[in-house]
Amino acid sequence: MSFNYSKLLGKMRECNYTQEKLANAINMNKGTLNQKLNNKANFTQPEMDSICELLNIPADEIGTYFFTK
Repeated sequence: MSFNYSKLLGKMRECNYTQEKLANAINMNKGTLNQKLNNKANFTQPEMDSICELLNIPADEIGTYFFTK
């Protein structure tokens, strides 16, 4: 199943996070983050939690950032 991460990418830009900067902040390889954003791998719950914390995404909005088809 593919997800649309365009809203997440927009939030990253809004918060001045590149893929490399975000990957470093959540202790992930930049290539791994890129694979997840391109639907080649899935985000884990702890990864989503960390990203939401860094980008100030409220818990009730997680679905719109991570589960939009």
